[in-house]
Amino acid sequence: MNYIKPYTKKTLSRFIRTRAGETKLGECVQIASSKKTLESLKESTATFVLLGLPEDIGVRANYGRGGAHSAWEPALTNVLNVQSNSFLKGDELLVLGHIDFDDLMEHSQKADVNTDAGIQTLRKLCSEVDERVASVVQQIVTAGKIPLIIGGGHNNSYGNIKGTALGLKASGKIKAASINCINCDPHSDFRPLEGRHSGNGFSYAFREKFLFNYAIVGLHENYNSETVFGHLKKQNKRIHYSLLEDISIHEKMSFKQAVSKAIKFSGNDYYGLELDMDAIENIPTSAKTSSGISANEARQYISLAAQNKRVAYLHIAEAAPILSHIKADNKTGKLIAYLLTDFMKSYLKKQHF
Repeated sequence: MNYIKPYTKKTLSRFIRTRAGETKLGECVQIASSKKTLESLKESTATFVLLGLPEDIGVRANYGRGGAHSAWEPALTNVLNVQSNSFLKGDELLVLGHIDFDDLMEHSQKADVNTDAGIQTLRKLCSEVDERVASVVQQIVTAGKIPLIIGGGHNNSYGNIKGTALGLKASGKIKAASINCINCDPHSDFRPLEGRHSGNGFSYAFREKFLFNYAIVGLHENYNSETVFGHLKKQNKRIHYSLLEDISIHEKMSFKQAVSKAIKFSGNDYYGLELDMDAIENIPTSAKTSSGISANEARQYISLAAQNKRVAYLHIAEAAPILSHIKADNKTGKLIAYLLTDFMKSYLKKQHF
């Protein structure tokens, strides 16, 4: 795991706000050995492994606004300062660290996004991001853990899916390296195979057979092209989607019904769980929306999907606190902490559909 910047107790201590009479998750979480990271994951009693992806290369390669690299530390700070109590114990979580993208990020800053050459440079760098993410996620899953992945653009769905599929196969849980995925997102991220970026992580994973069934909750009519809708409909045996307009405007179904249908579509197979923060109203992201789901609906989505024992990972993508008009945006990191802890609590209850 050469790309990992592993965290120590000393690293974490600067994020934790201790208080007499209270115990925070950060005071109880497990950490990995920097010398034998994979071995320590196998030996750990933690169910979940927290991993940061501080990059925004894929977003910029998709002509989007940068900033997704900034979600990791605010989210980590808020997660570590959640109370460790009877609802969730800190020792269920191992804080691994973040993937080191410093060299790729530095190189990406030299690319001119207003030129074809600059975009192609970013897309090549995005492919390198893919390799690092898939490698690390694969090793976490092979060790029998559930990755909780924070940050980066939604390009990282590809690495998450590939790494998880390969990890489940390596651990003998599945015969073929292929999993399903549920994604709550205004966009399908099923754009053409034109070089890697944040808009085609699922289409690349689908083509390469790491992704089998794909369910999307809350697509927006206004922000998916006719071509993309055509591709989704053509693959209707393996792709299912609901529209935000059918849920919130025309009220053809409730949000809970839409989520339940997506979970049912995944059947009894392992699946990844993705949430693009673009889906939530007024959250600073690369594509901030003024019409979307509420924060509590996002929590409900995570909680429902995490109850199934076949959920293999969680990824919170696209949050960009640095783009907030508020100088110190604590709200976004706090919301991510709610989402992560909702996932852990629901999974540990093991209430299966």
